[in-house]
Amino acid sequence: MKPKVGEKTIIGRREIANLPQFGLNHVDVKVDSGAYTSSIHVSSCKEVELEGATLLEVIFLDENHSAFDNEKHYFQEYRIKKVKSSNGHEQLRYFIKCSIELLGRKIKTEFSLTERKGMRYPILLGRKLLNKRFIIDTSLVNVSKKNKE
Repeated sequence: MKPKVGEKTIIGRREIANLPQFGLNHVDVKVDSGAYTSSIHVSSCKEVELEGATLLEVIFLDENHSAFDNEKHYFQEYRIKKVKSSNGHEQLRYFIKCSIELLGRKIKTEFSLTERKGMRYPILLGRKLLNKRFIIDTSLVNVSKKNKE
């Protein structure tokens, strides 16, 4: 049974999630209440022309991650936005919408695509996803795994 407060589920500072539409399962995520949007680590992200249409070509994760498969995913719907990183630098980032499975819930949200090479967690969950759904207990980790056991 998931711990709940009102209608909000308690989430730890680190969790495990799935992105089923990309075949990514049991991916470590870090809950980042300081970030507005969520982000996914990509090893490649670029616009390409295919059959007369401009698409976003993305390869999720990198060779250092066990779920990496070097598969290219294509998106017709995406946007580009200027984002200020935690160190104050501005950069243009691509954003896509997709579903994430987290603590038994399937949530459709927007993710920025960024290279997080060398970072421990390939996915960051920001306030836009967390708001009105979860309460963060920083003393907990992998609540989702403990609920399954």
